Amino acid sequence: MSESLVPDSTQGGASASEDAGRTQSFNAGVYEVVRRIPRGCVATYGQVAALAGRPRAARFVGFALHANPEPGVIPCHRVVFRDGSLAPGFAFGGEERQRELLEAEGVVFVPPPEGAPNAGAEGWRVDMARCQWRA
Repeated sequence: MSESLVPDSTQGGASASEDAGRTQSFNAGVYEVVRRIPRGCVATYGQVAALAGRPRAARFVGFALHANPEPGVIPCHRVVFRDGSLAPGFAFGGEERQRELLEAEGVVFVPPPEGAPNAGAEGWRVDMARCQWRA
């Protein structure tokens, strides 16, 4: 992976193997956190990043989830944008599939407020007040 994709401020003169090691370590931390999100709850990309030890690496959480080595085991569908909107590029079937999986777990959706665009996919959002994981 290129240095620009490694979520670490010490990238400087790192070798390609060091970069790959940091990326694999970060991804493993993301997967560990996401495995802990309870059924019926969601976490934000930023929340997962913080719990994985890199609070400013929310975007890299998305990259890690797109490379999910165990879809169905690592519940990446439980990670949403900060406003509760879904991932327009959900790697395992699109936002419609993400919503189906969440609704099957009892996650509640609400309409977006008037005039407030979604951070992610258009449409209804997860009710974060009721469904956000309190880690």
